[in-house]
Amino acid sequence: MIYFDCDYMAGGHPEVMNRLNETNLLHTSGYGTDEFTHDAEKLILDECGIPEGKVYFMVGGTQTNAVVIDRLLSRNDGVIATETAHISVHEAGAIELSGHKILTLPESDGKLTAVAVDAYMTSFFADETNAHMVRPAMVYISFPTELGTVYSREELQSLYDVCGKWGMPLYIDGARLAYGLAVKDNGLTIKDIAHLCDVFYIGGTKCGALFGEAVVTRRPELLPRFFSLMKMHGAVLAKGRLLGVQFQTLFKNGLYSEIGRKAVELALRLKRGFMEKGLTPYIDSPTNQQFFILPNDTIELLRRNASFELWGPPGETESIVRFVTDWTTTEADCDAIIGLLPD
Repeated sequence: MIYFDCDYMAGGHPEVMNRLNETNLLHTSGYGTDEFTHDAEKLILDECGIPEGKVYFMVGGTQTNAVVIDRLLSRNDGVIATETAHISVHEAGAIELSGHKILTLPESDGKLTAVAVDAYMTSFFADETNAHMVRPAMVYISFPTELGTVYSREELQSLYDVCGKWGMPLYIDGARLAYGLAVKDNGLTIKDIAHLCDVFYIGGTKCGALFGEAVVTRRPELLPRFFSLMKMHGAVLAKGRLLGVQFQTLFKNGLYSEIGRKAVELALRLKRGFMEKGLTPYIDSPTNQQFFILPNDTIELLRRNASFELWGPPGETESIVRFVTDWTTTEADCDAIIGLLPD
């Protein structure tokens, strides 16, 4: 069986697992106060070019989004996001559970536009009854988006400028950040991300770690008493060094970037093969998530030897399918599933 379901089916990258095993019997202080976590934070801040910043480590993406958004918002504020945003569709109401409404706007290829945000804010404050409404007080996007697309430097700059105009922090969900940064034609670096938003997180779970996400900000004042809020949300790992060791390994010798680069190269190999067979992409994704519209009989044919996900409910004759590559994917895997396609 060939697996293209998602990018977290396997465990941790061998280098990560080796380092966890090497440090397994060491005794360290808890809750992220250990030497490995401190070193991981320094490596990340140096990579981001924000030595004055701060890093917080958590276990999973939904947990991270819930804690960060809860801190950035006042109790009666809401968060702007696209209709397809992960926090709106696939996080089971985690944001609403903390008392914050998600204010959804239409997306453009999975992306939120500065024009849409500006228009929404203008309309909100022009409404004389806005005191009866949930105030939009921050913006959430993901990089890459849920559809595998990425923001250009100009799009991200425009969005950040609009957020600044209205006094709102911009928060970037980077669950698949490594794959977004690996898009060659886009030219964005992790330093750019760090300076074109207020808070973001570096996804480890989907990018080589056994588990873990790293929240990064160059404006620590936006996250006051953040550790205490993490604790309140059950988001503090007593054996915090397990997170530190993993991110130290991912950022020590460029492993994180290499994982993203390899997966994107293979995803594009798969994309070319599918298109050469005459199949139509659902969206033009340059990252490790590839979406295609396939006849239902082709889907059933592929499923005899490959595992992947339908994207939404099946259609009567054809359906949208997602294929995802990661650090475990090989050229042989891609060529094998392409070879299963009918001519």
